[in-house]
Amino acid sequence: MPSERYTIILAPNPSLMTGQGTNTVVLGYGDEGATVIDPGVDDPEHIAAIIQAGEERGGIRRILITHGHGDHVGGAAVLREKLGVSIYAFSRAGVPIADEEISDGASFPAGADTLRAIHTPGHRYDHLSFLLEDQRTLFAGDLIAGEGTIVIVPPEGDLLDYLASLSRLQSIDLATIVPAHGPIVSNPQKKLTEYIEHRMQREQEVLTILQTNPHGIAIPTIVRQIYAAVNPALHRMAAYSIEAHLLKLEREGRVCRERDDLWALV
Repeated sequence: MPSERYTIILAPNPSLMTGQGTNTVVLGYGDEGATVIDPGVDDPEHIAAIIQAGEERGGIRRILITHGHGDHVGGAAVLREKLGVSIYAFSRAGVPIADEEISDGASFPAGADTLRAIHTPGHRYDHLSFLLEDQRTLFAGDLIAGEGTIVIVPPEGDLLDYLASLSRLQSIDLATIVPAHGPIVSNPQKKLTEYIEHRMQREQEVLTILQTNPHGIAIPTIVRQIYAAVNPALHRMAAYSIEAHLLKLEREGRVCRERDDLWALV
């Protein structure tokens, strides 16, 4: 999908978790060259499309990774080998192939604009979003999805941190969000509010179940009650979400984990 400032190339990795695939972004113009965000997968046609888009924008100079999940970093090593450019990520612990680490607030040239890194943990501890400042476009990785919601998988994912990251973005005047999966979000603040409200509604459902089970209740039982209308094949992923909610509440001192992995209100 072309834009004055960036091109989106869909990686050929559709799945239950990735939707139609990972959105690889190539952005920038001019003497500073182009930047790639999330090269997706090591697929020859995908890598060739990234390189071609980069050549149209002055040549690729760097590769940025939003976080260390395989559907985002998979094509990075081969792209580096072909182009001789560096891979940047928040943490080498999260992305071992990274050449350099990026701190919160680090900036990169993007033609006439500036691309600024924002540490947005929650989906994963090393998650970065990238703000194209003048255009007010956020390349959000897996913080936001174009459709549906984001899975938080503890311990790498943390719901309390995730909600803090969403709240931080509410303070930024965003015009557009480009997610790593799904279509572009044209009303960012509405989406952010919906995401926070959805998590708070789910939290209240969890608390209600705990209130009616004062001696404790296990996660699979909570899942069966809250997701009764959902295909049981999806209950494993739902269990991660419920665990993330319980761990958030535990951090806040509102619930505790008892024997036999039962959870109860404090």
